[in-house]
Amino acid sequence: MARSFRRRQNIHAIAELNVIPLIDLAFALLIIFMISTPLINKSEETIPVELPISTDASRQNKDDRFVTITIVSGGYQVDGQRLSYAELDQRLQGYALSPNPPVFSIRADRNIVYQEVVTVFDLLARHNLSKISLPTESQR
Repeated sequence: MARSFRRRQNIHAIAELNVIPLIDLAFALLIIFMISTPLINKSEETIPVELPISTDASRQNKDDRFVTITIVSGGYQVDGQRLSYAELDQRLQGYALSPNPPVFSIRADRNIVYQEVVTVFDLLARHNLSKISLPTESQR
């Protein structure tokens, strides 16, 4: 009887999964989101405005495009760019010519003269722009 000196070859799947690259990816994404999250609403937070308080703040539709008009003393800001009344009128005229005009989010300090808000409403009505949002702070 002849002897065989070969080793048995055990073919089996590796039972452990290397999760180190997955953990590295998770930490990289976490760092990216931690850095980018404060920058998302940066344009709205540059001007300190005390919004009026509402007991039932409604949710905004995510499909709409928003343009923020902030009423400040001595002028207006559209998406962070300071404009005069005439420049605001020209900008709104440009939005009126587009086939799908945006929703205008009008932000004004609760202590601002109400006439300033009405002036912006009149400009929007003159250009047939009727999609308006008035953001408020929720009551705590």
